[in-house]
Amino acid sequence: MYTLARRGWHKTATVALTLLASVAWAQEAPKSIRIGWAVAKTGPNAGGTAATVTPNYQMWVKEINAAGGLMLKAHNKRVPIEVVEYDDRSSSEEAVRATERLMTQDKVDFVLPPWGTANNLAVAPTYEKYKYPLLAVNSITDKAPELVKRWKHAFFFLGTGTQYAEALVRFLEEARKAGKIGDKVAMINVADGFGVELANAVRKVANKHGFVLVYDKSYPIGTQDMTPILSEAKSSNADVFMAFSYPPDTFMITDQSRVMGFNPKVMFLGVGSQFPQFKAKFGATAEGIMGPGGVDFDSPAIKDYFQRHKAFSGQEPDRFASTVQFAALQVLQQAIEKVGKVDRDAVTQEIKTGRFDTILGPIQLENQMFTKLWWVGQWQNGEFYGLAPSDKKGAKPALLPKPAWKN
Repeated sequence: MYTLARRGWHKTATVALTLLASVAWAQEAPKSIRIGWAVAKTGPNAGGTAATVTPNYQMWVKEINAAGGLMLKAHNKRVPIEVVEYDDRSSSEEAVRATERLMTQDKVDFVLPPWGTANNLAVAPTYEKYKYPLLAVNSITDKAPELVKRWKHAFFFLGTGTQYAEALVRFLEEARKAGKIGDKVAMINVADGFGVELANAVRKVANKHGFVLVYDKSYPIGTQDMTPILSEAKSSNADVFMAFSYPPDTFMITDQSRVMGFNPKVMFLGVGSQFPQFKAKFGATAEGIMGPGGVDFDSPAIKDYFQRHKAFSGQEPDRFASTVQFAALQVLQQAIEKVGKVDRDAVTQEIKTGRFDTILGPIQLENQMFTKLWWVGQWQNGEFYGLAPSDKKGAKPALLPKPAWKN
């Protein structure tokens, strides 16, 4: 009798302890996963941020929370996302201060990066210092392969300047062989991260492919009139005009080129030429304009993403970095859910080695980089299609020479 009673007591105690442990375990689950970002709500980077970054961040959070949150299997429950955000005012210094504030004062669990090469590179050491994964989508730099050796928490999703330059110049080489263009190139660039990276890369590869830079000039960020530079570029009689420009400049270049009748056989502009605002402003006038990026509109996942984005934000995503931006967020989401808890070290490792299902198809990073991208795109019949790589699924043949401007 005593033994049976004692066994019964042990059994009851074990059940009670298990229940208590289960309750404690459930209580350990966070009430929310705090995700922060410091992006340009004001200043010259605000346009790029509003087109590419903010709608994707906000839509991603809304869709996850509508599903109940991120699934944390360590707690066997979904946990909603809570957002903490700041305006970096298009300033690298402010981006660094706000990023550190998010990590040290707000103590958010993860931080999403700003728009622009310069700001991403500026905040990267802070991410590394506090061991936060940096998903640098809106950043193009030839230094990426070197930087990831030092920055173990940095991931680059938009390729290097040389990759864009090589693809663009190889594309131009094929057009020249077909007798559609000559070998003269006029190039301008904004004197800031993206513009400097791309212009430097083109200088390195142009001569190798037999092209001559007959005009090569940089201009300061915030330039209010491009007419003098465009007049000089037009006078060079180059068949190819490249402008590695930021969105306000890209719109201005297009407007002023049309007014002055500057219509080279190839006009490559951007960032900004791929934005829905560009399509809305210029319509059929944009026909034939090229830029970095592109989209495969035969993809059901891309079509669905475009529909959701427009329903959420009232505008379509851009045709350059938006799809990559959302895919990177899917990578982060799946990495967190595979780890099953808020563990930045484990999530970082999962991003390095994992395979993820995204709107761009399966993604697996190589050396902390994603490079299976569209390098050259073009407006054709109201859509910005990918041209190069020409063997990439969904690639379209180029429209050359660029049609005359439509008023």
